[in-house]
Amino acid sequence: MHRILTLCALLIGLAPAAQAQDLQNLLQTHADEIASPGRQTVGTALDALVASGLPQVPVFLEQWQDKSVWQRDADGLFFIATKNSNTLALRDVDTDAESSAPVADFTQLKPNGGVRRVIGTALVQFQLTDPDLARRQTAIAAIARRPEASQLAPLLASVADEPDAALKARKIQLANFLSASFAENDADRIAAINSLSTDTSVEARAVLNQILSTSAAIAEDIPTDVNVAGVLTPGDTISKDDAYALLVAADLAPPRTTATTIRTSLEANIIAGRVGGVPVAQLNTDTARAAAYANLAAAGTVPPLVTEADRDATLAHFVFFETYDEENPAITNAAEQALASVETRVAVGQAADLGLDALSLASIYFLAAIGLAITFGVMGVINMAHGEFIMMGAYTGYVVQLFIPDYTLSIIIALPLAFAITFGAGVTMERLVIRHLYHRPLETLLATFGISIALQQLAKNIFGTQARPLTAPEWLDGALVFSDVVQISYIRIAIFILALIFLCLILFVLKRTRLGLEVRAVTQNPGMAASMGINPDKINMLTFGLGSGIAGIAGVAIGLYAKVTSEMGADYIVQSFMTVVVGGVGNVWGTLAGASLIGFLQKGIEWLNPSNTLAAQTYMILFIILFIQFRPRGIVALKGRAAAD
Repeated sequence: MHRILTLCALLIGLAPAAQAQDLQNLLQTHADEIASPGRQTVGTALDALVASGLPQVPVFLEQWQDKSVWQRDADGLFFIATKNSNTLALRDVDTDAESSAPVADFTQLKPNGGVRRVIGTALVQFQLTDPDLARRQTAIAAIARRPEASQLAPLLASVADEPDAALKARKIQLANFLSASFAENDADRIAAINSLSTDTSVEARAVLNQILSTSAAIAEDIPTDVNVAGVLTPGDTISKDDAYALLVAADLAPPRTTATTIRTSLEANIIAGRVGGVPVAQLNTDTARAAAYANLAAAGTVPPLVTEADRDATLAHFVFFETYDEENPAITNAAEQALASVETRVAVGQAADLGLDALSLASIYFLAAIGLAITFGVMGVINMAHGEFIMMGAYTGYVVQLFIPDYTLSIIIALPLAFAITFGAGVTMERLVIRHLYHRPLETLLATFGISIALQQLAKNIFGTQARPLTAPEWLDGALVFSDVVQISYIRIAIFILALIFLCLILFVLKRTRLGLEVRAVTQNPGMAASMGINPDKINMLTFGLGSGIAGIAGVAIGLYAKVTSEMGADYIVQSFMTVVVGGVGNVWGTLAGASLIGFLQKGIEWLNPSNTLAAQTYMILFIILFIQFRPRGIVALKGRAAAD
């Protein structure tokens, strides 16, 4: 009894060791396929390795794929090895036991690219359930790059136990793609195709288009045993030359005789000054050359003449059509319906994405123009230096970030600081220049234009001509993604929110404060406001400073999105004036309406003509000129100002 117990204990102790040697034994069974693998023959060895379920297999496959497997010449055993000069650091494929040996005693396995891809496909099946999330993500990426029918079963098996929610959703999506293309049951394929009708991703559309791939076919009558995609009509849905080329490629018609072919053949068959019985001197027309070629063809010297009439007559005897590469009509019908649904959703998504872009652009134009709307509306001053206040605000943000590396904190500080600096600059400009030029629009325009040039040159002297970075905080990186079609960057969302905040703030100042009351009074009737004790000169100064300060804040916001240079203000001054004029001078709601109109109009024109942004700008200006002809006071006309004129 004691001996039996001892023997059992020994057998139990040896069992793991015997199991640990299983991989090497399996490799020896397929040693030839592993040592000299081919893309067509390596599948037998890989199937055996995958079916074994041994935990050592994934590691071996990875090393084999990376050319880190070596075979000992003496006995044919395989090892995982790292080369160090003339020595190999060996690891046993089963036990991981380490040793070393001379390189001369081993041969390195070097599978080619095709074999490595096949190994990678087999390796994916193990990586799909690997405890390491990164490995599972790598496996999913490999399947997405090269989908194959053999990947469907292990992918489906790995879905239920996937702990990561995002990766599980991705696995389900890829499983639908593979099922739509490779599922053995037609009902499963159709169910998978139907599930893609709501998927607007490029991958889903690629899968559906692949299912709906077609090939051109020719017959005297359309056969009944093929899945016909559509009939091609020569001269309509397919050119006659292309249709005839299909006949020539199928050896159903001789090649078309071109003018070049006729000329070349005639030149090669000139005998005693004649070709086909026609004197060379008479071959000065297409008809004569065709007749000479026909004579050569009748004698068998050249191929038969195929004229345009012959081509048309030949085409009339055949039917041209396209057949789906997929033979089952039920599957192609489902794919057509799914693709139509996807394309409709994509079109709606593109419209929504275009609308978001237009809304974002309108927000930028509103921020750039609202300060100009206040100054222009109250004082009627054409301030060509308004863009330079935007530039000053952007450079303020850049300088603040030089001293405060925390981008979030630097932006919080830069916004009020930019307002203060540009407010002061605006007040100074109004006191020194503008107030001496009231009611003299031409002189004001020229003076402010000169100031804008001076401010640009000053910025170049201080900061140089290179664009300076105004970096957004990390939480503004990336974009809010609704789908593969609809997305908007967080910076644009932030600018939109900032525009809303300024809209509410300006409305509050104008409607709920004494300063706002006085500004509105001066805007509507300066003479009456002065008679009521309001100082129009002071209001003009504060209003100009307020408009300039808002431009500075707009510069910080725009600098996060666009380049910060000395000329950046010039990029927005024209749009700012157009926004104010179209919306209605001196009206906040008019500025909002003008910015919305111009933003949506510009994006719409760019969508219609995406390859030429200059043309889009030109069309937009022409439209605005026509708009002003019919509504010269803008969308929201200011009431009461005529009383002061």
